[in-house]
Amino acid sequence: MADIGGGGRGGAAGRFVVGVSGSLGSLTALHHAVAEARRTDAEVLAVLAWIPPGDGLGHHRTPCPPVLTASREAAATRLRQVLDEAFAGRHAGVRLRCQTVRGDAGHSLVRCADQPGDRLVLGAGRSRGRFSRLLRPSVTAYCVRHATCPVLAVPRSPLHHDLEALERGHDLRILSAGR
Repeated sequence: MADIGGGGRGGAAGRFVVGVSGSLGSLTALHHAVAEARRTDAEVLAVLAWIPPGDGLGHHRTPCPPVLTASREAAATRLRQVLDEAFAGRHAGVRLRCQTVRGDAGHSLVRCADQPGDRLVLGAGRSRGRFSRLLRPSVTAYCVRHATCPVLAVPRSPLHHDLEALERGHDLRILSAGR
């Protein structure tokens, strides 16, 4: 685990542990956690989980130090970029700590949300088919099943739906008028 933020342990109000990846869902969850932390005077712990290339398949027995170092640094850089984008380079207005954690997202987030009073906040993600879920299991579903603290899955914003529709080639005016 690498801590790239400042601040101490969570206060009496506990912490909001947020999984961030840079996706719109994770940014929505981060903003929700910050708003709740502001309201309750809690700390926010933003966590970005990372896995080096080729992790698994014997990599744990013979890791390549330069690859691990580069992957760790890339994750820390990505986390800083996500936070800069989320808050437009300004202070979030709450106690905000950041960590990069080597491991899959679900397991890493559950491990990080281990203190009394913690709440785990995640973007709800998108609906996926059965085959897609087999290849990449849902982080949110994993956390709901395994976390020892409350888990809040923040729904996707209406803007997220509109952006996906644009990516699929639909006309935004038709989508917005139909609501």
